[in-house]
Amino acid sequence: MSDASPAPTSIAAPAVAGPVPRRQLTWWLVLLAAAGTYALTMGTRQTMGLFLSPLNTATGLGLAQLSLAFAFGQIFWGLAQPFAGAVADKGGPGKVLLVGMLLVALGMFITPYMTTTAGLIFSIAVLAAGGAGVAGPAVLISAAARMIPPEKLGLAVGIVNAGASFGQFIMAPIAAALIISVGWGNAMQVLAMFVLLALPAAYLLRGQPHAASAPSASTQKQLSAGEAIGQALRNPSYLMLGGGFFVCGFHVAFLATHLPGVVASCGLPTQWGGWALAMLGLFNIVGSVGMGWAVGRWRMKSLLSLVYAARAVAVIVFLFAPKTGPVLLLFAAVMGLTFLSTVPPTAGLVNKFFGTANMATLFGIVMLTHQAGGFLGAYVGGKVFEATGSFDWVWYIDIVLAIGAALIHLPIREAPVVWPPAKTA
Repeated sequence: MSDASPAPTSIAAPAVAGPVPRRQLTWWLVLLAAAGTYALTMGTRQTMGLFLSPLNTATGLGLAQLSLAFAFGQIFWGLAQPFAGAVADKGGPGKVLLVGMLLVALGMFITPYMTTTAGLIFSIAVLAAGGAGVAGPAVLISAAARMIPPEKLGLAVGIVNAGASFGQFIMAPIAAALIISVGWGNAMQVLAMFVLLALPAAYLLRGQPHAASAPSASTQKQLSAGEAIGQALRNPSYLMLGGGFFVCGFHVAFLATHLPGVVASCGLPTQWGGWALAMLGLFNIVGSVGMGWAVGRWRMKSLLSLVYAARAVAVIVFLFAPKTGPVLLLFAAVMGLTFLSTVPPTAGLVNKFFGTANMATLFGIVMLTHQAGGFLGAYVGGKVFEATGSFDWVWYIDIVLAIGAALIHLPIREAPVVWPPAKTA
């Protein structure tokens, strides 16, 4: 997979206008704030699959209706990101992050009082998931990209992305223990309070907007958000990148929502579901940071193809393996290595194509395609299980989609997009 081309394959960004922090401590604090925020917002959100069965028992709505609420959560998480990104690109991320954190906490706190599908869609999807999207990776990664040295961006994206997994690794066992000890409703409200611990990070990440870099400052004018979106949607490589991320969303949302159900269908108790989610998060830390390191050394599109192909192989092996506790934890660990390791090269390609000026907006749109896939992963998982009593057909779909995603990245052209296009003679 080594790139023989003389062109550099790292996440390249020209010198950013404005001062660059002089002390390493400064940009490490930025990364700590961004990763910590993502750990608390996404980490708590990724435990929601543990509440699916208790919610079903308490409301009697059925798995399909509850899966619909969780599926809308995927959509609202994605929908929030380009809008939040546009606001952050224009006015800075501090207030955007503050609003997002408060919405997550409010949504989780009121969920135990909801007894209808519409009520759960409002609390789980609109408030909690929408708030997590507002304080999500599009804004966090863009904030980090603007406040750290450009040569550190690849590793920085991996570290911020790993924050979500670290949060999941910590929160999943805590959530499982709380459900057993104090009941699912109280457990969810305790997790809502945990989210508020991230509020100081909004202050640290309040950095002011500036004239951020473009892919080629000498040949490309500064674009408005609308112009940048129009340019991106006409770029085949950007569209293929979004198509691959759609598949990632299907895979991630299915695992996050239904992995505890997969564990339960194997006859194992609740604790195994919590530990399976924790393993998913723990090994995603390794995958995310490792991928952040790798994007500076190999072609990002090749790394993405490898990740999707590895997912397909892992699911095929799992289908034929005995469904014991250790096997499920090993499967969760392998899935964790590929879980969100797609984010550093995907964000890196968006940055390489278009620069940092509108990165939060353009990466937010790619995240929206991810969440469209996530809607299907969460909803189809519940519908298939309700209809067949098994998740097998969802795994078959996942294998086909992963192979397709591995192939669709190969034609991507890794080069800055110059706008307006050069005139031909």
